[in-house]
Amino acid sequence: METALTPIEFARRARRLYAEREAVVDGDLRFTYAQFLERCDRWSSALQALGVGQGDRVAYIAPNTHAHLEAYYAVPQIGAVLVPINYRLLPEDFEYIINHCGATVVCAHEDYLEAVDGIRDKLTKVEHFVALEGSGDNWIDYETTLASHSPDFAAVDIDETDLLTINYTSGTTARPKGVMITHRNTYMNVMGSLVHHHLTPADRYLWTLPMFHANGWTFTWINTARGMAHVCLRRVEPPLIFKLIKEENITMFCAAPTVLIGIANAPEEIRADAPRGVRLFTAGAPPAAATIEVVERDLGWELTHVYGLTETAPLITVCEALPEHRNLPVEELAEIKSRQGVELVSSGELRIVDEDGNEVPHDGETLGEITVRGNVVMKGYYNDPEATNAAIKDGWFHSGDAAVVHPDGFAEIRDRFKDVIISGGENISSVEVEGCLLRHPAVLESAVVGMPHEKWGESPHAFVILQDGAEATEDELKHHVRDNLAHFKTPSWVSFVDELPKTATGKVQKFVLRGGKAGIARQ
Repeated sequence: METALTPIEFARRARRLYAEREAVVDGDLRFTYAQFLERCDRWSSALQALGVGQGDRVAYIAPNTHAHLEAYYAVPQIGAVLVPINYRLLPEDFEYIINHCGATVVCAHEDYLEAVDGIRDKLTKVEHFVALEGSGDNWIDYETTLASHSPDFAAVDIDETDLLTINYTSGTTARPKGVMITHRNTYMNVMGSLVHHHLTPADRYLWTLPMFHANGWTFTWINTARGMAHVCLRRVEPPLIFKLIKEENITMFCAAPTVLIGIANAPEEIRADAPRGVRLFTAGAPPAAATIEVVERDLGWELTHVYGLTETAPLITVCEALPEHRNLPVEELAEIKSRQGVELVSSGELRIVDEDGNEVPHDGETLGEITVRGNVVMKGYYNDPEATNAAIKDGWFHSGDAAVVHPDGFAEIRDRFKDVIISGGENISSVEVEGCLLRHPAVLESAVVGMPHEKWGESPHAFVILQDGAEATEDELKHHVRDNLAHFKTPSWVSFVDELPKTATGKVQKFVLRGGKAGIARQ
């Protein structure tokens, strides 16, 4: 007997086993699992009444709220496809994504009603606009509509290869691409995460990671699978994060490295009484070992580095600490934890290959591209066969990430291939130079790109944000790199800036820095 592998199954189980446990906290609102899942059922019924059927797309533009979380159950359990949109994008991006996916319903938080109204006449396929919070002309009120419908929606047959979500990439250099994620993709990612990271109904999860970002790395379903509490966080601010960790007894959260930097460098008075023992996942960009040291040594939290892409639902690898790592000094352990690690048991096969498709030696030096095949790889890019064929070749998804494999089998990303700096014939990892700069006590953030050089062809140019009140000179930082890395990796230039250009998911836009468009240099 076979049943479809779908994350909706976790809701069925949670309803039976965790009905009276606290499921969702959103400010003053608190719902048990029975209440939360009944709300999801009512919204499923309401969507069907609005004419949403199997395969129809429902777009959401919202921060981490209870209403946004409900979409991850209400939409797919009627066979429709959820399209969570990055709310930090511009209205013209909203317009492109909504039209490209063919959404018939748009649900938006009150902060984005005006932006959607400004493009409403261009959204030709949208039949209904739903205000999750707030109100406006020709907007359906979410709470009123949900309350007026029975939880008895019409059940549908779901195949595990059906689309669950379409997640649009950030689109920093071109139009965003719609990554098609299936029910099976997501189910396997959830199971793999649970194998490698032990969670229980006693755990309480803080939503520091945007739900729209690769479906919150599937914690939208992981937490429910284990009967954990979802604690919503609408604004990612270090003081608020520390406050909720303490007041809500948070035991687990996820964060991109840019968020970790803010947490690690929060004022001492905010960090002083932070509970110890909190666990967290980080991914999105290679975290610096120096940041990991602060999180683990100073805060007493346990950090696990994972790696993946939106196209892989999203996790491929996990950097698991092995028994032989336990007695290592903090600095050495942090270096290991900054690597991407090994395959999750459910993700499929990962290989790092050279230009001819041959696996690179496990020497920690030979650079290759991360490729993967297996249960978590996307179905393809929506309505974009050309991009799909470029990414998936000979049955393997090609990530574009340049990495090495260490003798212990742990993979380590050195860069995106487009960001590897070739100086005088030598390959320089911008990530390595950035990590070295972050070990300087005056440096808060850094980004390194290749710039044209008369003698070497190109050479590293470092853009640096200093810690509040800290001082450092260009020569001082150059000497710091020279003292710790091979001399040819030393930046030829260091620019001190107030901020770094980033995508809406926190990744540094290096093409902006290379193009000299940042407009942010202090000198």
